[in-house]
Amino acid sequence: MIPWLDHNAPFPPLSRALAEPNGLLAAGGELSAGRLINAYQNGIFPWYSADQPLLWWSPDPRMVLIPAELKISRSLGKRLRKGGKGDFNIRVDTVFETVMRACAAPRDGQSGTWITDDMIAAYTALHQCGIAHSVETWIDGKLMGGLYGVALGRMFYGESMFTRATDASKIALMHLVRQLQRWEFGLIDCQMNTSHLASLGAREIPRTEFVRQLKVLVNCEPPHSWQFDNDLFD
Repeated sequence: MIPWLDHNAPFPPLSRALAEPNGLLAAGGELSAGRLINAYQNGIFPWYSADQPLLWWSPDPRMVLIPAELKISRSLGKRLRKGGKGDFNIRVDTVFETVMRACAAPRDGQSGTWITDDMIAAYTALHQCGIAHSVETWIDGKLMGGLYGVALGRMFYGESMFTRATDASKIALMHLVRQLQRWEFGLIDCQMNTSHLASLGAREIPRTEFVRQLKVLVNCEPPHSWQFDNDLFD
């Protein structure tokens, strides 16, 4: 049994999250900016489908990527170094809502999406507050891949990514990770374990360790501006 959150009710302790399904903590509440920020500050995130109530999660263990542990394949590394010569262009925060809607588009083997219209509206509001960000891969003037997530202090929470061309989402992710490393971000929250994330260097850590680190990182001074350097792969 999980609690139902009234409008102003606080989240329950993470120790009350279910083991199966892993991390389910509470239901209800709302997707206001204040509620979302409070959730992320405490290691909690929303995830639910259109036919479900709003559900809040904090899985144990937690999948994270430490920026310095990023793994780049030889072929992708070569393409990244060619990017400055016109192979692709990285932009940040130019079409945030478009990136979210691309992430929400149907995918092979999936019948629906958890990125509902309410989620798009909520995270677009966070973007307008300078908290949610998109990283975009443009090829020949067209948006071909990207990702979005939330940044608090020196902590980044990855939410979703999409691709319309080979490596387009990976290219965006590689630039994000390199820039976060320069900015001395300590962790990128990947939420759930996938083989794709593991191949890029992500690994699981206990939830207690995740929360211990994020409590420090979210209180660090954030970057002065969310603009990427041009020499990340020189």
